[in-house]
Amino acid sequence: MRAAVLHKTGQDTLDVRDDVTAVGFGPGAVRVRMRAASLCHSDLSAMSGVLPQPAPFVPGHEGAGEVVEVGEGVAGLAPGDRVVLCWMAPCGRCAHCERGRGHLCVASLRRLGAPGFRLAADGTEASGFYGTGAFAEEVVVAADAVIKVPADLPYEAAALIGCGVTTGIGAAVNTARVEPGSSVAVIGAGGVGVAAVQGARVCGAARITVVDPVVSRRERALAFGATEAIAPEELKAVAKGLPGGGFDYVFEAVGRSATVRAGYDAARRGGAVVVIGAGAQDDLAQFTMGELFFNEKRLLPSLYGGAPVARTIGLVVDLWRAGRIDLAGMVTHRVALADVNEALAQMRSGEALRTVVTLGD
Repeated sequence: MRAAVLHKTGQDTLDVRDDVTAVGFGPGAVRVRMRAASLCHSDLSAMSGVLPQPAPFVPGHEGAGEVVEVGEGVAGLAPGDRVVLCWMAPCGRCAHCERGRGHLCVASLRRLGAPGFRLAADGTEASGFYGTGAFAEEVVVAADAVIKVPADLPYEAAALIGCGVTTGIGAAVNTARVEPGSSVAVIGAGGVGVAAVQGARVCGAARITVVDPVVSRRERALAFGATEAIAPEELKAVAKGLPGGGFDYVFEAVGRSATVRAGYDAARRGGAVVVIGAGAQDDLAQFTMGELFFNEKRLLPSLYGGAPVARTIGLVVDLWRAGRIDLAGMVTHRVALADVNEALAQMRSGEALRTVVTLGD
């Protein structure tokens, strides 16, 4: 089959080849024919080494497809089921899972670097990004790494909710619990940021301000429910002009300490700063003990929607079916797997909101 492979961390381009085999099928595993994969900035971060993922590997973690085979002992899944990949698969047994916090389960991270693909040319084994590897026509993953979705949910829309949409909407609904009538700022108008905008709108926020340096992304965010869109240099003045001297909620969807700091400064006293951008381990955000104590601003990291992933995905599907969120509008580019490097370039330019790689009808 065809798959896109990164041979060495730090490379800018992927090697799209047709001699790849998905390996590891057996008890507890499922084989999935991928139909669509959405390109997320986290894929770029893994390629550059910002996020840990041993190379060689097949990137892609936002993907949707059809189950073609289930291994022994797999319950609740059957050939023909439509599924999305779950890169942080809950084990169901650890302390986090038992407390209903399965999105914090780290069992799936033990699969980092585990072989998921083999290249026929020289027998090289490659892993799938965070145990998935959506930029392939077929994947073999653990049964807990897929979530069943309705058959009428289009594959392209399903791919989006595999990570970015679930992360952004979940941050607003589950982590921040945005209150009706509140003021919200979203720093970063990429796919996750736009999802946070839609989540804040669903919650009833009265003012949703998007902050992004790219004009086209600011303009696009208005179509998803933002009430205004500003450049980063305007944020401080806008925040000071609000009652209480800042926003009730600020969502940081970039993954950098500088924007977390800007978000903290833009929140009112007693407000909340919700961190949903995936950043580097050595990028340190700085706060003084005095300001943390006296301002009582809440720092709320939100991982993968801040709640069990299957539950948040179910919520997203319900909101989509009710017409309360727009998934189709988030797909700004569609490319074939052969053109995945074109999609990477679009994302690096900042112009693409979400590019979907199509992997079959």
